[in-house]
Amino acid sequence: MSSVDPIIWFFMFGIFAGVVKSELRLPGPIYEFVSMLLLLTIGLKGGIELAQRPFFTLLPEISAVLAAGFALPLLAFPILMYLGRFSRVDSASIAAHYGSVSVGTFAVAVAYMHSQNIFYEEYMALFVVILEVPAILVGILLARGVTTGSVKWSAVMHEVLLGKGVMLLLGGLAIGWLSGPQGVETISPLFFGLFKGILALFLLEMGLITATQLGSLRRYGLFLVGFGIIMPLCFAVIGAALGAWLGLSVGGTSILATLFASASYIAVPAAMRVSVPEANPTLSLTASLGITFPFNILLGIPLYHALSTKLFAILGGS
Repeated sequence: MSSVDPIIWFFMFGIFAGVVKSELRLPGPIYEFVSMLLLLTIGLKGGIELAQRPFFTLLPEISAVLAAGFALPLLAFPILMYLGRFSRVDSASIAAHYGSVSVGTFAVAVAYMHSQNIFYEEYMALFVVILEVPAILVGILLARGVTTGSVKWSAVMHEVLLGKGVMLLLGGLAIGWLSGPQGVETISPLFFGLFKGILALFLLEMGLITATQLGSLRRYGLFLVGFGIIMPLCFAVIGAALGAWLGLSVGGTSILATLFASASYIAVPAAMRVSVPEANPTLSLTASLGITFPFNILLGIPLYHALSTKLFAILGGS
C-alpha cells in the first residue's frame, strides 16, 4: 500500500487529467463552495485556539511574522531583477507573490501534521492572514516607487482586506474565537469531519489548474523553474529559524517554514491586477502555481518538517 496521503494522489490525478486534456472539471459553484468551506474551516480552527489563550501573549510572534512579511519580497526582488533580468514591474509582482502565502499549501501542511500525529499551534491560521497583506504593499511600492501618486490605494486595500479569501479567514477566526471549542461542536461534522475530503476536491481542481501552467515553463526558461524551487527552500530556512527562535513546537515551526516557502496565487494576483496592471500575470502564476505549489505539495512540506526537526535537534529543543 502507498504511504502517500490520498489528498496528494488527488492533486496528481488532477495534473494527469489536465495534461492529457481530459474534459474533467470541478463545476464552478462546487469549486467556489469547496474553497469557502476550506477557508472557513482553517479560520475556525485558528479562532478556537485563540479563544484558549490571551491574545496579548501572541503579540511578539505576530510582530515578528509581520516584519518578516515585509522583508521576504525585498529579498526576492533584486534576485528577479538583476539575476533573472525581469522588468521592474514583473520583478516586483513576482516578489509580492513569494512574500505572501498560499492558503492551499497551508491546508495541506495542516493535513500532513494531523496524518503524522504532529502537534502544532493551531493559531497559525492567524499568521496566514497576517502574511497576506505586507508583501502586496511592498510589491506595489517596488513597482511604483514611494513617491508615486498613481496607485489607487483605496481600491488595493479593498481588494486585499475585503477580498473573499481574507474575509472568510477572518470570519472563521472571529466565529471560532467567540464560540470557543464547545460552541462549535454542533457544526464540527461539516467543517472538521469533512476537512480532508474537501481538501482532496480542492487539490483535484488545483491539479487541473496547475496542468494549464506547465506549457508556460518552456516559454520562460530555466531561471523561473530554479527560482520557483530555490527561493521557497531559502525562505523555508528563514521561517524555520524564526519559528525556533519564537519558541514554536516542531510542528508549528514546520508550518511557519511552509508558509514562508509558499507563494500566493489568489490574493496577490487580484491586488496586482488592480495596482500594477502592466505586470505579466503569466510569469508570476507560472512560478507560484506551476512550479512552487506542486513542489511544496509533493516534496516541500516533508522537507520543511525534516528541516525543523533537525534544527530542534541541533538546538536541543523538543
